[in-house]
Amino acid sequence: MSEPDIHSGGCQCGAIRYCVSGLKRPTICHCRMCQKAVGGPFAALVVTENLSWTRGEPSYFQSSNLVRRGFCGNCGTPLTYEFEASNIDITIASLDEPEGFAPVLQLGVENRLPWCEGLTELPERSPEEEAAAAAVFAGIESLQHPDHHTISWDTPAPSDKV
Repeated sequence: MSEPDIHSGGCQCGAIRYCVSGLKRPTICHCRMCQKAVGGPFAALVVTENLSWTRGEPSYFQSSNLVRRGFCGNCGTPLTYEFEASNIDITIASLDEPEGFAPVLQLGVENRLPWCEGLTELPERSPEEEAAAAAVFAGIESLQHPDHHTISWDTPAPSDKV
């Protein structure tokens, strides 16, 4: 019997960890509720068929009569979008390996911020500016919980302190 394609993820502080499988239909949603929920120009979400909380459980905000959103009550990381009577969506960037879930569809485009159209055309730092920034960043000690890249349904979350 083959093991399902299992992925892990969690919040920024590590208080909440999860395992998911059956991920499908990665999207970005530009609706105003999603913008407010993630504090960004859009929410990047992927539908999951199976979700198991392996450490902690999210707090919830009922953002409409049909939708509740899960988030870490400790650090505020947005984690889920839960539409009544359907599968749960996980925020793509809360996955430990989000790079494998490029959005295939945009939703709520009537609220897309006009400046989102040209984001890939924005200039980047020069090599000199990047080197100066790297020197500053080298002195930063991250307090963010590290991503875990191997986990299964039968593997409990690591017992590190949060």
